[in-house]
Order: sequence, then C-alpha cells, then structure tokens
Amino acid sequence: LFVAAPSPAQTIDRGWSDASTATAIAASAVSVVMPRVFYSSPEATVGWKARWHISALAPTMTHAALGFLNEAALKEAFADPKPCAGCGGFGLFSTESYVASASLGQGIAVFLVDTLQYSGGKFHFGGFAGHVLVPLVLTGITAGGRIAANEESGEQVLGSLGTGLLSGAVLGLVYSFSQEPECGYTGNLICW
Repeated sequence: LFVAAPSPAQTIDRGWSDASTATAIAASAVSVVMPRVFYSSPEATVGWKARWHISALAPTMTHAALGFLNEAALKEAFADPKPCAGCGGFGLFSTESYVASASLGQGIAVFLVDTLQYSGGKFHFGGFAGHVLVPLVLTGITAGGRIAANEESGEQVLGSLGTGLLSGAVLGLVYSFSQEPECGYTGNLICW
C-alpha cells in the first residue's frame, strides 16, 4: 500500500526506528499526564476545572501489557515478515503503532465523555488539544516513522493503528465512565 516490494538492498533505518519508538512512548505519557478537563457542576464552584487522576494509569498500563504480549507472542503467531528482506523478525502487529494509536483512541474517548457527559456539551480547546490533537500528531509521526524505517509495511502499520484505536477507545470509555473527573468534596487537583 505505502511501501514498494522489498528488495535485498533495504535495511532498517535506526534513526526513524528510534524516533517512532520515542513518539509512541510520548503518546502514552500524554495520556497519563493530561488532566481531565471539565465544566464543573452547579453544586460546586462553576467553571472549568482540571484534575489529574492516578487511575489514568490503568488503561495506559493495559495498552503497555498488550504491547508486551504482542512482542512476546503475537508477532510470532502471525509470522508476517518485516518489509526489509533479510532483516529478520516480524512486523505484525507494530507495537509502536498500536501503543500510539491506543493512546489516541483513549484520548478521544476521554475527551468525548468529559465534554458530553460531564461538561454538558461545552467545548474546551485545552482538553481537545491534550487528549486528541497531541496524540494524533504523535501517532502520525509514529506510523510514518515505522514505514520510513522499514520496520513494518503500510498494511502492517494500518492494521496495528486500527487495532490500537479500537482498543484504546474501548478502554478509554470504560475508564472515563467509571471515573468521574471531579475528585469529590476534597477539591484536590490529584485524585485516586
């Protein structure tokens, strides 16, 4: 789709490989450090609030565990070779593409729930930028980097992106519906 048929002269580009790994890690980090942004209910102080939740680690750690499972077992089970002839290893699923797009899916779900459920449909650009735009850019760089590095083919990256986006959205919905953005009556900025 995106990459021509492999030739024996192709090699792994370590620069793009390392850069795409870094952007995948950054996308995961954003999903952990981005606060839940919401418009406060009338029972409390009215206005925009941001709260950091330790519980945001749960979906992110689940994505990381699935990434480790992919590296340990799934790649060999699918046995879909990398596009680089003679480089060894398997390309499907792309762990980096999966993790980055799972962070994007999680961010989209959290943003939508916080906007529609907890903010009465009020839009906040900061929440949109942190939960959607930043992970979207990092996911794009990760996916393009994996293809440019010859680590995975376009088809392998697209399959990984779709899987990550879907699982991220599901885990993000479960998390954001299970954990309200407000910290209760304490008013703390960091919630458990």
